[in-house]
Amino acid sequence: MVAKPPEDRPTIARPAGVATGAGGGACTASQLRRFIRSRPYVPMHELRRRFALNGGADEMAAVDIEGQRLWVGLPVREGRLLADLLRGGDIGYEISVDPFTPVIVGVYALRSIQRP
Repeated sequence: MVAKPPEDRPTIARPAGVATGAGGGACTASQLRRFIRSRPYVPMHELRRRFALNGGADEMAAVDIEGQRLWVGLPVREGRLLADLLRGGDIGYEISVDPFTPVIVGVYALRSIQRP
């Protein structure tokens, strides 16, 4: 059974082409790569918003990159997809080391898009 939102609260529309699952949105590795390459820098909250990855505010996934455990503010499935792109050298990352645990706060393309 799906609960209806209260009448006084606006509903949030999902972007066109975004599949939804039980935990919110879903995306593929190629969709992530394409979106990240289309911008000079993408903060994690922008990935969550673009692909409607609506999890808890403090939802984090651990990713192991070059022998270091990093944390990313994405659901586990999308965190694994992002980790595969990082390991493959498709994207780079920026971490915040303000807390004692390194947290990925944004990503950027390492290879430019080939345009005809």
